[in-house]
Amino acid sequence: MPGPYVVPVHGDADLPSEVDVVVIGGGIIGTSTALELVESGLRVALCEKGGIGHEQSSRNWGWVRISRRDPREVPLMAESLRLWADLNRRTGRETGFKRAGIVFTCADEKQFDDHERWNRNLEGYQIESRMLSAAEFKAKYPDNTMKIAGALYTAGDCRAEPQKAAPAIAEAARDRGAHILTECAVRGLQLSGGRVSGVVTERGEIACTSVVLAGGAWSSLFLGNNGLDLPQLKVLNSVLRTKPLEGGPEEAIWASGFALRKRQDGGYTIADGFQNIVDIVPASFRYAMKFMPAFSHEWRSLRFRLGGRFFDEARIPRRWALDEASPFEHNRVLDPIPSKAMADQALKRLSEVFPVFKKAEIAQRWGGMIDVTPDAVPVIDAVDAIPGFHVATGFSGHGFGIGPAAGKLMADIVTGRNPIVDRHDFRFSRFHDGSKIELVSGF
Repeated sequence: MPGPYVVPVHGDADLPSEVDVVVIGGGIIGTSTALELVESGLRVALCEKGGIGHEQSSRNWGWVRISRRDPREVPLMAESLRLWADLNRRTGRETGFKRAGIVFTCADEKQFDDHERWNRNLEGYQIESRMLSAAEFKAKYPDNTMKIAGALYTAGDCRAEPQKAAPAIAEAARDRGAHILTECAVRGLQLSGGRVSGVVTERGEIACTSVVLAGGAWSSLFLGNNGLDLPQLKVLNSVLRTKPLEGGPEEAIWASGFALRKRQDGGYTIADGFQNIVDIVPASFRYAMKFMPAFSHEWRSLRFRLGGRFFDEARIPRRWALDEASPFEHNRVLDPIPSKAMADQALKRLSEVFPVFKKAEIAQRWGGMIDVTPDAVPVIDAVDAIPGFHVATGFSGHGFGIGPAAGKLMADIVTGRNPIVDRHDFRFSRFHDGSKIELVSGF
């Protein structure tokens, strides 16, 4: 199933023999980290097993939001909004960034109260966000027929184009001297005296003193081959995009049955606002206990499925030698088949309450694998067990918007600068040191 068209980034032909930092993964997190590091004066090589931004970084909804986030992510997202606003100028390229606002509808008074209570997390951030009554929502969208109690409207929220952003950031990093290596899987780490001394790629070795793993849904597998355990699973989200459509909302809107975001081309990205598919795979049993609180909390929104993916993942080796092809070389792009029924149902529900979408023509569908952690909060941290090794992964569907700031925080950690936010909630050790894994209200 072909994914969305991504602005192509042609990888460098030559492999550098030595750099200061190797970044593994060419999504929004990896490219943002690479740009921050090279702007700090370090020699950087970014290695991507496939193409830049070809997995979830180009398959997400394109929301750049601070609204309804886990409160632990709010300070980092506030920094990300500031970085996004300057990204076109900084990269010299178009990312599709626009301040257009995001609306979360409230089906009943309880949800209205929950959203109103959540909105207090933005106090002190100077971000325009308020509750709309049902009458105000109707006045804002007079043609809609939704029966709701109101909505959370964050005018300070934004949008951008997933198919453009990571490529723009990668090219900007290359402009500043970074090596951008596509179809160049990293098989593993080289260690000297217990600390990082380089990486082995399918094209040869690169000496370095620091490595950042930003491998998205592949991170747990890579870590496992290096003797490290990260509880991480994948969730399938199914998306469609329409051809240009006049008269639809300018703001992105979330409701229990649909979510929409206007695209730069005038079309809309549409998905189910509530349900995702969770394939039962061997890792589901390995991490069942750590994910049990999340499954219990979110069971209404998860459709568990046992099928061919169980056997596909069972066949993937969990250990490999550095002189043999790694699993990353056998699957260059994670391109899952979307649920046509789920995406079509989202468009149907949207058309019922926003009649303008009855005229929508579907241009494309795609699926994307979201990398999730048990508490739905990412890991952005140094790995104490292997000095020089760092991880930025597990963004749980929140990575696109927070990406630029996550890259900045990761660069702060690598370089030893004062971090832009407190990194405690993003520590790698929280899954193994007896810390209570908490799910906090947010999406």
